[in-house]
Amino acid sequence: MAILEHLITFGGYVVPFVFVLSLVVFFHEMGHFMVGRWCGVKVDAFSLGFGPELFAFVDRKGTRWRLALLPLGGYVKFHGDANAASAAAADPALVMDAEERRISFFTQPVWKRAAIVAAGPIANFILAIVIFSGIFYTHGRGILAPKIDSVRAGDSGDLAGFQGGDLIISVDGAPISGWGEMLRIVQASADVPLTFVVQRGTKDVTLNVTPKLRVLKTPFGETRVGVIGLNASRNPDDWKMQSYGLVESVKIAVGETWFVCERTLNYIGGVFVGRESFKQVSGPIGTGFIAGEVAKDGIVSLINLAAILSISIGLINLFPIPLLDGGHLLFYVVEALKGKPLSERVQEMGFRAGLALVVMLMVFATFNDVLHLAGG
Repeated sequence: MAILEHLITFGGYVVPFVFVLSLVVFFHEMGHFMVGRWCGVKVDAFSLGFGPELFAFVDRKGTRWRLALLPLGGYVKFHGDANAASAAAADPALVMDAEERRISFFTQPVWKRAAIVAAGPIANFILAIVIFSGIFYTHGRGILAPKIDSVRAGDSGDLAGFQGGDLIISVDGAPISGWGEMLRIVQASADVPLTFVVQRGTKDVTLNVTPKLRVLKTPFGETRVGVIGLNASRNPDDWKMQSYGLVESVKIAVGETWFVCERTLNYIGGVFVGRESFKQVSGPIGTGFIAGEVAKDGIVSLINLAAILSISIGLINLFPIPLLDGGHLLFYVVEALKGKPLSERVQEMGFRAGLALVVMLMVFATFNDVLHLAGG
């Protein structure tokens, strides 16, 4: 009985993780696939997962669609590629006729190759916008008025002069319509001066405050946030569910996607300057744990997590690291400027360095995951 309970618990984390990751990977690879087809390139294989095949079929255009055993990624293999990383086969021109060259990836103009590579991350961003739009359109969004109930004594908000009853109008010139908007700005601005405008009675008052850095321990590991010690209104009248039309939902979804991108980039920049901690980096184990916990709140929360993960994967893939899509794009930019591609030796060295870096990051992230779970 105990073994069955453990299996059920294990499945409660694995199934949501596989669902979320497979959804994100499928759309990423579908971006490469669709633009490749539009550019006249033959796709030899579309694989969801790695390793031994569980299921496969070949479509009328000769593409082998694979479902593989290890659901930790996927790939699209174009004609003429030596491998799933779209590296050209050695001396392919020697073994290809004119028709094969015409439909091969490596013979396409640089702009087509760049479009095909960029389509993966772009598809990730589109998926996130579609998911967010659907959630806002069908479920709306809960909004708490940006009204202060009380201020914690001695905190930076108290020292800056905030008072209970203040209604927050703007932060650094950006209009604030809900408490969540203000909270996001504050949490992302530790040790960064902010200018608030609040409505106090019939007057607008300008207050300057610098959020203090605070390290919070969550079930998903440590996170560093800025705090100013303001408590939100507890009046039920200050809470409402806001419904949105389709166009407005898409507009808000684009803003939400941009916010996740901005926050991710700010975190990465913060790591390099010592403001953020590497302890927040998660790998497959941590992501699986998060997916399992989020799934307990329902399918909408799980799909919302898929949107956030999709943005992260799309953004990371644009980094100019050989082996990732951004590395390919970097090579294509150099090729366009020089009028010829980099030498095979330089590209090979770049891919090896990129592979080593990616492997090191995965090992480090997995080590972080183990520490979080052991400490949790």
